[in-house]
Amino acid sequence: MLVAVDIGGTFTDLMAFNLDKNQFFQAKSLTTPHDFSQGIINCIGKSGLEISDVRNLVHGTTVAINTLIERTGAKVALIVTKGTRDVYTVGRGNRPESYNLHFRRPRPLVPRHLTFEVDGRLDAAGHVIRPLNEKEVEAICARLDVEGIESVAVCLLHSFTNPSHEARIGEIMRARNTGCYVSLSHDILREFREYERMSTTAVNAYVGPRVSRYIGDLQDKLSALNFDGALEIMQSNGGVMSPAVARRKPAAMMESGPVGGIIASAEVGRQLGFNNVIAFDMGGTTAKASLIRNGEPSHAEGYYVEGYASGHPVMLPVIDVVEVGAGGGSIAWIDDVGALKVGPQSASADPGPVCYGLGGTEPTITDANVILGRVGASQFLGGEMPLDEEGARQAVKLRLSKHLGMSVVATADAIIRIAIAKMSLAVRQVSVEKGYDPRDFALIASGGAGPLHVVAIAHELSIPTVIIPRFPAHFSALGMLMANERHDLVRTFLRRLDKVAPAELIQLYEDMMKDATSLLSGERDVDFRCSVDLRYVGQEFCLTIPISPEQIRTVDVAALRQAFDRDYQHRYSNNATDEPVEVVNFRLAVIVRRQPLALPRLHNTAAATGAEYRFAVMDATQTPVRCPVYLRDDLKPGASFDGPALIQEYASTTVMFAGDRCQVAETGELVIAIGRTS
Repeated sequence: MLVAVDIGGTFTDLMAFNLDKNQFFQAKSLTTPHDFSQGIINCIGKSGLEISDVRNLVHGTTVAINTLIERTGAKVALIVTKGTRDVYTVGRGNRPESYNLHFRRPRPLVPRHLTFEVDGRLDAAGHVIRPLNEKEVEAICARLDVEGIESVAVCLLHSFTNPSHEARIGEIMRARNTGCYVSLSHDILREFREYERMSTTAVNAYVGPRVSRYIGDLQDKLSALNFDGALEIMQSNGGVMSPAVARRKPAAMMESGPVGGIIASAEVGRQLGFNNVIAFDMGGTTAKASLIRNGEPSHAEGYYVEGYASGHPVMLPVIDVVEVGAGGGSIAWIDDVGALKVGPQSASADPGPVCYGLGGTEPTITDANVILGRVGASQFLGGEMPLDEEGARQAVKLRLSKHLGMSVVATADAIIRIAIAKMSLAVRQVSVEKGYDPRDFALIASGGAGPLHVVAIAHELSIPTVIIPRFPAHFSALGMLMANERHDLVRTFLRRLDKVAPAELIQLYEDMMKDATSLLSGERDVDFRCSVDLRYVGQEFCLTIPISPEQIRTVDVAALRQAFDRDYQHRYSNNATDEPVEVVNFRLAVIVRRQPLALPRLHNTAAATGAEYRFAVMDATQTPVRCPVYLRDDLKPGASFDGPALIQEYASTTVMFAGDRCQVAETGELVIAIGRTS
């Protein structure tokens, strides 16, 4: 058995694949925010699996990012080179929101009084100008004990070129402060930009102790259940890592939950003949979109936790995801001027939407869908969790409708339309704003709420094809079953492109290969991918261009230059072919290939017949129509039918409008051709 467990804002999802029987299993239980590992154990128990039969268990978790957002991390100290004490506090001089009178810079995770300077200096090339003052390091260690420090971040000037001073500080601290968690910047990131590198190291130190305890607790609980297989942790870059690496680099798992669905979207799209797809995931708290081109998810070389304006930069590779606060649990509310808003506040798992009957009082997107009849109140989670439709109506009426002067149904319809507009913008951000036409892509929906809304988004953006995969509400967990082990390394290598010497590039490549192989958990099928960050001389930011081993050996400047000019033209609609180009960073991705997980084909063919009918609001008239409800488990390969229709399954419902046509693929996916009218 291969098993993956994904912790979401509302539900914890489990997917399992039996290698012998070529068969999937699924389970879902409410997330347990007080102890996330307990939700995993609950899910395993609910699935009925024998944990001793599990060979691999892949886990994606929000523990790291929640620790940062909720400010529940460790008490951290920061050690820096003398003269750079205020780099982390000052940050960048830009003001992202120029006209926001209430704008605030990100609040540092380490206060100034816990930022310590140490003497010792390297130049930009890594040469020692002044040796490290080890007596100062010893004095700082003593001070840390007095201050009750749990974790230390060490980020010295130019340590990305020569880590010797940082490494020595790490040795002293681990010998003196044995209970202290230590993050050294060169272990996390060997790339220039002092503030971003310092922030990434501070984030790693801040979440490290809690993540380490969580992983240890999970391992103990699994061992108590007789689990002796391999536990793997999902990373933000779309790969998995061992628990040992995860404990050392917890910042690499910040966005580990959403990326599973993107990995699965790429694989499902490829198997159905769609290499260019947009992955759309809508869960309980947020909706996310990501572009997949030529079968490969888009990567970014850094991101901001909590947003660009006032978030914390984490300069580690991540699958490029745009996220908006529109999930099934997103709360609908009225602002100070009387306008209806949706999100980003969420009812999450506790107390959840009003219709869950768990104490929630604020109307949400899920409540609106129940009122519109698109979610069957008595069939939710296969009937395991009946919903309180009347409670949802009363909440919308009391909180919203009477203030807006609208009917309950009109208000619910407005909530959904606002959410669709927000989510459509996310899809535009990953496509139109990157130079791609969304009409050239298929849209793959996942998450418990994704199929409910994805067809409306496709209508909004004129996307011709929507794919609803099997197990959409468990899709992130399914993607984790498909994920390879992956490690991303980077070294700053600032040179004019036409001045790069073959010998130094080859040496850099070989050194990074040694570092990469030390991270691997075993000898298997390994794929090495190289790329370089290039920019025109005088520019600040770069484009990442793939480079082959042959180009490394020969330093094929002409081919790299042509590829850079071509990508620059596509991204910005212009280039400067006469301007000099420089190399900034060299990147190496190490990917350990798993055996591909082939989606099992379904058997039998049959015409689709509606199992029942339900009245639902399906268009702008807000008039309920008698709508056929198809049970997805009864749909066989080759079946086809037209909208309006509802397709119901264990943990999700797909909404189709008039003019849409659905065809069931051989492997069970719903391929929906979008009509011209909604």
